[in-house]
Order: sequence, then structure tokens, then C-alpha cells
Amino acid sequence: MSLKNIIVGQSGGPTAVINASLCGVIREGLSRKEDIGKIYGMIHGVEGFLEGRYMDLGEELGSRELELLRVTPAAYLGSCRFKLPEDMSSEIYPRMFAKFEEMDIGYFFYIGGNDSMDTVSKLSRYGKKAGSRIRFVGIPKTIDNDLVLTDHTPGFGSAARYVASAVREIVLDSSVYQQKSVTIIEVMGRHTGWLTASSVLARKYKGDNPALVYLPEHPFSMEGFERDVERELSRRRSVVVCVSEGIGDKEGRFICEYGQRELSSCLGREAVPGMDGGGEACLDNFGHKMLTGCGKVLERFVKERFGVKVRSVELNVGQRCCGTLASLTDVREAERAGQAAVSYALEGESGIMVAFIRKGNGDFYELEYSAVDVNQVCNQEKKVPVSWILKGGNDVGEEYAEYALPLIRGAVSLPMENGIPQYLYRKQIFPEDV
Repeated sequence: MSLKNIIVGQSGGPTAVINASLCGVIREGLSRKEDIGKIYGMIHGVEGFLEGRYMDLGEELGSRELELLRVTPAAYLGSCRFKLPEDMSSEIYPRMFAKFEEMDIGYFFYIGGNDSMDTVSKLSRYGKKAGSRIRFVGIPKTIDNDLVLTDHTPGFGSAARYVASAVREIVLDSSVYQQKSVTIIEVMGRHTGWLTASSVLARKYKGDNPALVYLPEHPFSMEGFERDVERELSRRRSVVVCVSEGIGDKEGRFICEYGQRELSSCLGREAVPGMDGGGEACLDNFGHKMLTGCGKVLERFVKERFGVKVRSVELNVGQRCCGTLASLTDVREAERAGQAAVSYALEGESGIMVAFIRKGNGDFYELEYSAVDVNQVCNQEKKVPVSWILKGGNDVGEEYAEYALPLIRGAVSLPMENGIPQYLYRKQIFPEDV
């Protein structure tokens, strides 16, 4: 029987360790020469694959390149946000499977978050219906840490380390002047606050900044925010506030969608006719609102209400692409997740996602891997436990630090070139080149 080939892709927002998982797939695949032939990489996920874009990773990457790949942030193969049709009779599916057959694919791996697991689910369900022997496995990835049935996700630990480090430095910077000031830091997180909560790891002592932390899991109130800021300004010169980009009010409207009309109402003023009333956030290909700007809304509110020095800081993509602050624990776990995926596929598993099981905590923290049904993972969201959010919704309890600290430990030793990290870059591949 001829050896079957691997096809692997990356999807969704990149992370500092998504390439470590790719490295794990490649290394494990190369070590199983008795079972696996070639290892192909999809360029820009299933979207690029449908356009005939892929590369032979076994030929392109030697041991030196794999070492660089392991510590290179972003998605080496390129990503996509492409939603496969819900309708299994769509012509896309037989077209993809015909291509799989042509390339003698036996194992399909997709590294990504919620929407990527949706892709694995659909392909595995179609494959089962069509009688395909291809094994489909999802490898978790997301800085949002919102996948269910797994203790945490690769990418979260490094992003949390970045946020905690950046917030600590911003806290120091904001404290140098005598006048009253408010600094609002906007952190990624559409519907979950796992990443924003990591800002509490920046505190050096009880009562330290950030003084206020708001997560999407708790309804946000402008009136409550006003009271919180007023109280903190009476206690300290510098107030640092951390907010998730996806905080929303009790009616479900995102704060980033507030316009001057809503702010005037919150400030007890009459709206001027024709005044901006805000608007709806744009949607991505999966129907998710593309959120940003709540920090600016709150900055305007604080400036008009309190008249103090105020600035908003959006941490933006540095949270997911900073390799210099990657957690060594995160890198190792991401690579092992890729290796585990190959092992599960060779054992006959399909329609599964690699999941993390925590054993112990603190100095006794350990991790085990398991296979869970991908159909129970996709299109679900794991929230920060409400019991971890303090009364009033403006801070996070000690349980979070106990959970997150083991995941941010260890520094990665990066190869440097002229004083900056030496990462791995991919040559552009087009259909006519393969």
C-alpha cells in the first residue's frame, strides 16, 4: 500500500505560537516515514487550497528552518477567514475531495480557533458521508482562549504574557506626572475576557494599577464606570483602566458602537439634532462583528465628565504577533499539540480536536493531551467563569492568576540578526509554481 500524504493549514487570527504547532506536525510527520509520504502545506488555508495553492513542506524546510519556524510568530503558511458552506451538497466539497484524492491525502490537519474547528467538522462529516478514509484533525489556536473542552489554547499564554508586560510598563509610564490622569487600555476579546483579565498579572501589590478591569462576561454600565473612575480618582493620581474590545451594555450593544448621542445621554445632556448616533460594527466572513474603538469612546466620556488628562491605548496586533515575549511553556505545548495531532490521526482518529488537560497547578503544573469530538467544540465559546469576576464587574479575583500564571512562564531564546529577531519567511507560491 502506498504511503498517504499530509495536508496542513492555518486559519483565523495568527498567534505567537501557531507556527510551533505547524512545526510539531512537520516534525512528527517526518519521523513517521513508515506511514507518511509527503507533507503539504495549504497556502492561506482552505481558501488558498481551493485555488490550487500549496507547498511541499518536507522539501522546503530543513532542520535549521524548522528551528526558526518553531519560534516565528504569525502564520507561516498564511491564513484565511473562509467559511465552508453549511449546505453539504455544495460543489465545493466534491471539488476539495477530488483534489485530496489527486494528491493522495490521507491526513488533514487544520490549526485554528472556533471557525477553523467548524471547517474540520464540516469536512469530516462530508468525508464520512462520502465514504472517504481521510482523517480530519483540528489543532487548537487562539489568543482568546475561548475553545470549549480544553483547559486552554496555544497562543493564549504568550498573548497574556504580552498584555501583562505591556500593562506593567504603561502603569509605570502613567505614574510619572503629578496631575490627575486616566489611562484606558483596550485589549483584544470579542465576547470573552480571558486576555483582558491577564492585565491583573501586571500588579506588583494589592491595590496596584490597573485599578479597574472590565470583561465582556459582565454587562458594562456607563453609570457604573463613572462611579468607579470617580472613586479611584479620589484615591490616586493615576488611574489605569483595562477593557475588552467587546464590552457591551445590558441590552447587548457594544460600547464601541456608541456615538456622541449616547455619550450625551450618559452625561445628562441633550443631544444636538443631527449628532452622531453611533453605528453597527462591520461583520467578517463568519458573521462576527469586527470590534475596535471602545477605548476611544471611554476616553471621550472621561474627558468630558472629569476634565482630567486622559488617553486611550489600543494594544492591537502586538498581542498576537510578539515573538520576543512568547511564553516558552506556550511554545512547547503548541508544538506538542501538533505532534499529538499526527499521532491521533495515525491511530485512526478523525473528526476530533486535540485538547489540553491540566494536571496540577503552580509549581506542580503539568499537561496531558486528549482527543475530543470537534463537533462539540465548533461554534461554542468558553467564558471566564462569572465567579472569577468581582461584584460590580470591575475587577477579577485571585482564581484567574492561579489559572494563568503557569501558562506565561519561561522565555524563548530567539536567534538574533543585527539586533533583531531572525524569523522564518515564506517565499510567495502561486498555482503555476506547483
